[in-house]
This record gives sequence, structure tokens and C-alpha cells, in this order.
Amino acid sequence: MDALTLFGLFAVTFMLVCYMLEARSHWWTLAFAIGCLMGSAYGFLQGAWPFGLVEIAWVAVALHKWIKMPKGSHPSV
Repeated sequence: MDALTLFGLFAVTFMLVCYMLEARSHWWTLAFAIGCLMGSAYGFLQGAWPFGLVEIAWVAVALHKWIKMPKGSHPSV
């Protein structure tokens, strides 16, 4: 496994963990956005630009959700 593949594996695993923990704190929603950004970088770096673009869209969705979320509360599940 090369470094780029390991980075991609880390990025999507990080996204999954953050998504699973979102109900615990609004900070996990922000972390999910960061994970999506890493996933997007991976997509572009390995040449799968459609994946990179979709992950950028997920960054926007997660950041929007985080900004609108009352701080200190839990997102609706």
C-alpha cells in the first residue's frame, strides 16, 4: 500500500467515525467536514476528480449544518 492509498483509507475511516459520533457533540460535525476535505484531497490527488468534487459538496453541507447547529446541543438524529 502506498502513502496516497493509506491517506485515503485514513480519510474515509475518519469520516465514518465522525459521522457515527455526530450525535455526541457539534464538534464531530465540524470534524466530519474536515474529514470530507481530506477525502476530497485524496480524490483529486489520485485522479478521481468526480469523487473530489462530491466530497467538496459534502464539506459545504457539513459546514452549513455545523454553522446552523446550536452550539452545546446535539444534532437531530
